[in-house]
Amino acid sequence: MAVAAAWSGGGGLDDRVPFLARLESEDREALLGLGRELSFPARSTLMHQHEPSSHVLLILHGWTKVTASAENGYEALLALRGPGDIVGESAALTGRPRSATVTALAPVRASAIERGSFREFVAHSPAVSLELLGLTSDRTRAADQRRLEFASMSVRERFAVLLLDLLRTHGRRTEAGIEIDVPLSKQELAGAVGASREMVQRLLKDLRARGIVVTGRRTLVIVRPGILRRIAGTTFPETFDPRVGPAASPPHGAHQHSEVCARGHSRTASFALTVVGRPPAPSRQYPRPDERQPCPTP
Repeated sequence: MAVAAAWSGGGGLDDRVPFLARLESEDREALLGLGRELSFPARSTLMHQHEPSSHVLLILHGWTKVTASAENGYEALLALRGPGDIVGESAALTGRPRSATVTALAPVRASAIERGSFREFVAHSPAVSLELLGLTSDRTRAADQRRLEFASMSVRERFAVLLLDLLRTHGRRTEAGIEIDVPLSKQELAGAVGASREMVQRLLKDLRARGIVVTGRRTLVIVRPGILRRIAGTTFPETFDPRVGPAASPPHGAHQHSEVCARGHSRTASFALTVVGRPPAPSRQYPRPDERQPCPTP
């Protein structure tokens, strides 16, 4: 458990800053102008693993899961992508088949941009190219950090860290406790920590027996997060301070995202998305990297 104490949340399932929030308003509006808006019902597939790339998707509303399946049928949960995130960009840029499947966890609206138009836009927009490179670098760094830290943990510790990360990013207060506001199955939870479904079932049974969590069909409520912190040996903040995500509704026409620093202080920023027939909502642009303020000292 020694290395687990170094966990900072930087290797979680979500992007710390979504792609659209990284762009200047002019670039963002120009990019969105290339797409056409699509709607996907909950549990529908937006992209299939191994299929040829024909477009990228910019998520405007709702949350998705990104999964990959091995030849033996084992499915791993790789990431959660929500408002402002981009999916399918890697295959679009490299020309290779898609490396993962993207599925809607709830009703999703997204802007679809054809592969050729996206490649041409990126090729002629140095600022957008740099932000896309930065996003790719951040995702790679987060994945590497998660692999490194998870390699030193037991499955029990990894599962506790996963639940704490989901609590931070997708937690919603209820009378019963803090509900994880994304419907993930036991198999998906198992795939996120490199365990079997049976192992996750045993872990959840133990956590339920100890009064730490309450579970239902694709629902999970964390009642005693402090116990999870002790199991994981993490430095997660003692106070529940999730970033703005699916648990809160952004203003009309705007999508919100926040960055949580190591001390657990949440800094929220919103970015307006121009939707056909709707005026852009007032918003505060996400600060550029050189404008961001350090976390306040407690």
